[in-house]
Amino acid sequence: MNRKLLTGVLAAALILGACASTSGTKTTAWGTEPRSGPADTQKRSSDPWVTDPSDARVTPDAVDSTVGVYSEERAASSSSPDLYGNADFVGESPNPAIDPLRDGFSTFALDVDTGSYSIGKRFVEDGYLPDPDSVRTEEYVNALDYHYPQPGRGDDFAIHLMGGVTPFVADPDTYLFQVGLQAFDVEDEDRPHANLTFVIDVSGSMSNDNKLDIVKDALVELVDNLGVDDQVGIVAYDNYAEVILEPTSVRYADEIVRAIERLYPGGSTNAEAGLVAGYELAEAAFDRNAINRVILASDGVANVGETDPNGILASISEAAGDGINLVTVGVGMGEYNDYLLEQLADNGDGFYAYVNSYDEIRDLFVTDLTGTLYTVAKDAKVQVEFNPDTVLSYRLLGYENRAIADDDFRNDAVDAGEIGAGHAVTAIYEIVLTEEASRRDEVATVTMRWLNPNSNQAIELDGRFTVGDLNDDFDRAPKAFKAATTVAAYAELLRESRFGRAIDWGHLVGVVDDVARDLRDSDFDDFSDLVYDAYRIDS
Repeated sequence: MNRKLLTGVLAAALILGACASTSGTKTTAWGTEPRSGPADTQKRSSDPWVTDPSDARVTPDAVDSTVGVYSEERAASSSSPDLYGNADFVGESPNPAIDPLRDGFSTFALDVDTGSYSIGKRFVEDGYLPDPDSVRTEEYVNALDYHYPQPGRGDDFAIHLMGGVTPFVADPDTYLFQVGLQAFDVEDEDRPHANLTFVIDVSGSMSNDNKLDIVKDALVELVDNLGVDDQVGIVAYDNYAEVILEPTSVRYADEIVRAIERLYPGGSTNAEAGLVAGYELAEAAFDRNAINRVILASDGVANVGETDPNGILASISEAAGDGINLVTVGVGMGEYNDYLLEQLADNGDGFYAYVNSYDEIRDLFVTDLTGTLYTVAKDAKVQVEFNPDTVLSYRLLGYENRAIADDDFRNDAVDAGEIGAGHAVTAIYEIVLTEEASRRDEVATVTMRWLNPNSNQAIELDGRFTVGDLNDDFDRAPKAFKAATTVAAYAELLRESRFGRAIDWGHLVGVVDDVARDLRDSDFDDFSDLVYDAYRIDS
């Protein structure tokens, strides 16, 4: 059935956020000295989303104050704030529009977390719209595969830049600009052997919603897909932490599975004790030539010992910074702390995923096993330099809690993001062009910087994008652009920011339906079904 027949089509505006750095103005290739004068003031007050010209410049202090507030209307009509008990989500205010004359640089750490998207799916499957605080737009965008071409032979990454008009932006001078970064792929048989330490939450809250059973299924699936040269150790924790299995070769898989199957829930939750014991076990088995990972499986609830992510990280900081990466796998809902798991992963040189079904377990530990385990870039970050003669304003969608000061882009002591083999990262900007912009003018220079995990050598890669590269016809735009910007629109609508409230459900569903028919991609088909289900819930 054509869903567009069920929906009215209204014009919608997608306003995306920008990473506002704290370093102030800088000298750039085009210069960033502030300009003044009536003509310039008039030119740079053409924000298409502002009806009052005096409000044309959005500053961080002017960001929508309702972000992170679960609206009474939504709670009454389509969602229940009590549905998941004490589920804990921490929202971020969306990034403001930035004038390149004030700050020509946008700098942020790369992020391949996808937990927010999977949690959003769980809400919709249960018949509710996601809590806006749970929506991190970049995690929605990065949850889908846009099939970027692989890097050239011998290259670690490829930069793919694209942009153009979309059905969500009505102003002719406003475009979306997409940065796609694709890591080189590694076949499963070519990856180094792995030393894995499972840290498993067996507290009482893990008895709810089949959480521990999901974890056990996930770990058994993982063991079944490891190689004979890999090894596994297991720590379980409730009030206290206990080593359940010393590091054991996967040659003895039956012994590992029996240890997993013996786990039962009960007691309080001392995540700090579990991670400290897990890292101690991982250090004892550490092999510089292997993949060394601690995999925390939990609902994120911590009520004994240190409960703040920064305090927990302080307890394991030395080991976490010595080549042992952390993967956090969130499960269930009800008693659930999304914030703790996300922050632990972001600051533990790893990533955060959420699993709610057997299919998601397979995606994480079978389909993408090598990408899950094998890091190909450490402390990866991006800096985009916008040309103030061409760009009136820019706004980065998401990445609010991944912002890095512009001056720290080449400071390799500053923690950034880790990227696994074959993984891709996407960032989307809204850009407003100046009246004087011409096809040959440069819009932006994109520079990616990362450390080689083996040598710690810093590597940089850059790409340039011009006005002439912008596509004036959404139907003829690259498929990756059409897919990613549509996912971005969905996330912004769910987020209920002042930007997302301009997007109409009916219009979005119609566009998603069109894009799905064009792409013929099973993952995007699933996303299309998700959007339609969310639309029906809202209706």
